[in-house]
Amino acid sequence: MPEVQIEIGGRTFEVACQAGEEHYLQSAAKMLDEEASVLAAQIGRIPEPRMLLMAGLMLADKTAGLQDKLREAQDRLAEKDAELEQMRNAPPPEAQRIEVPVVPQEVTDTLAEIAARAEALAETVDGSRAG
Repeated sequence: MPEVQIEIGGRTFEVACQAGEEHYLQSAAKMLDEEASVLAAQIGRIPEPRMLLMAGLMLADKTAGLQDKLREAQDRLAEKDAELEQMRNAPPPEAQRIEVPVVPQEVTDTLAEIAARAEALAETVDGSRAG
């Protein structure tokens, strides 16, 4: 089991960890050291146990806040997922019936015949004027 030296609040500690976990331990120690540095800047030198306790509590507070935000985001996501699932499972909208009026063929034929007669009459009238 590897031994890792970490520094928190200006004090050095030797800590054992699982092989391959050294990076995570260093990262956690860095976060704890940052909180301890804030305490040291605000209060000055404080006993080691109190410094570690306060720095740990400050990190726990930040973590709790992040967990709350994560939970809220997960709840919003779950609501959106439920809404999406509801839309997917909803029956398709009913088809709308649209009626288009159809002109009967005999009416079209009659109109074509009237148009042809009108054109013939117009040619007759034009022909008699020209001559």
